[in-house]
Amino acid sequence: MKPRTAARITGAALVAAGTVAALTAPATIAEPAGPPVSPELVAAMQRDLGLTADQAVARLGQEAVAARADSALREALAGSYGGSYFDANLGKLVVGTTDAAKSDEVRAAGAEPRQVAASEQQLDGIVEALNGRGAQAPAAVTGWYADVRENAVVVTTRPGTAEQATGFVRDAQVPQESVRVVESPAQPETYADVVGGYAYYTASGARCSMGFAVQGGFVTAGHCGAPGGALTRPTGYFAGSSFPGNDYAFVNTGSDDTGYPLVYNYNNGYVRVSGSAEAPLGSSICRSGSTTGWHCGTVLAKNQSVRYQEGTVSGLTRTNVCAEPGDSGGSFISGNQAQGMTSGGWGDCRTGGETYYQPVREALSAYGLTLLTQ
Repeated sequence: MKPRTAARITGAALVAAGTVAALTAPATIAEPAGPPVSPELVAAMQRDLGLTADQAVARLGQEAVAARADSALREALAGSYGGSYFDANLGKLVVGTTDAAKSDEVRAAGAEPRQVAASEQQLDGIVEALNGRGAQAPAAVTGWYADVRENAVVVTTRPGTAEQATGFVRDAQVPQESVRVVESPAQPETYADVVGGYAYYTASGARCSMGFAVQGGFVTAGHCGAPGGALTRPTGYFAGSSFPGNDYAFVNTGSDDTGYPLVYNYNNGYVRVSGSAEAPLGSSICRSGSTTGWHCGTVLAKNQSVRYQEGTVSGLTRTNVCAEPGDSGGSFISGNQAQGMTSGGWGDCRTGGETYYQPVREALSAYGLTLLTQ
């Protein structure tokens, strides 16, 4: 779980300099054209999700409908809302509710109802209780999250250590029937040592990836730099940074650096950012980072707490998108909606793995920022 400390710039790392130069020279960025669905996004979904082009376009449409239904039902069901996820086989949102009488209301919104024992609020309460005892968790415990598919909180722990994890849950005095302990070889670590979106470089020679352009700069991962830390390309400084606990930061850039509401897809193209509507569980999602480029997958879990060596970060979203060191801070986007910035994970883009991201809305709210959109 040791974070990969940022590497010094070497001759190999300087290959990324042309990418950074493109950011500081607005004239080289072409205005994206064509239909709302990016051909590059569709191609990536074909490659990473095993879809045809028609299936990818259809899924994006279904997910947009699901996102709207989720927003409406989350408010309408209130305390009986049991979480939701996009079911690719059904092509629609599945919504849990503790009140069977709400099923018709769920169907009327275009979603599939599912009766559950615990509300999302109750599951999140268990996550918060575990967060409060995070410092007392055994070293073998690697994280915990609310799994709305299982209607339970899942605690992950290293192989052969389930008993230790069960003791941690018991000591937290949370409802045992709503918690599952899962042994897993995954060992999350932060991605901060070497190119969601363009690369950027700190004064110490470290490299991370930009998340999303905002008024005055961009958001990225908090573990990439401390408040006041300087950047060399583009010029700027960390005006705010939070890690651990959270993993977000705001970088204030120089007046010569122009922000664009775009995410680079590492195939000489861009995906436009039109908003930050949260994608439901199960939705397709793509990530851009300066080490491994553009990769796609699906949303696996929300409100995940991850125990890095530096401390626990809560409120992350887990995906099966791959990533590697240097991708930290890069963009996670679903369709044209900004989702978050790469925090860390396990595995790589050769053998696979999982990656966590910090939801972008939390960073925007923390620093009072305005996301650039078009």
